[in-house]
Amino acid sequence: MSLKIPTKVPEPGFYYHYKHDPHGTVNNYAYEFIGVGFHTESDEHFVIYKPLYKEASIYKAEKELNIPCFDTRPLEMWMGDVEKEGKTLKRFQKITDPKVISTLEKIREGM
Repeated sequence: MSLKIPTKVPEPGFYYHYKHDPHGTVNNYAYEFIGVGFHTESDEHFVIYKPLYKEASIYKAEKELNIPCFDTRPLEMWMGDVEKEGKTLKRFQKITDPKVISTLEKIREGM
């Protein structure tokens, strides 16, 4: 069986989940896209990513397991849209503001 390659993947970088509150902290619902995972049996693709807030459960898992941990989500879901208050939004929106990116890089380094 040959590896099925997805036709569309996220660009590397930082993303906000649609639940991000622009009036809250810069890192609420902020994530770093790490890469794409390939299920070896089902041809399903996953996004591998890391939250940029310490309350995320993977940080507890990292302490207990003593290994790096990541969140995953089906690629199709990551790339998809959601309905919120009658509007269609991207589930994850790439962050392009250089100032926000710089701040998130500093937060990532401190985690």
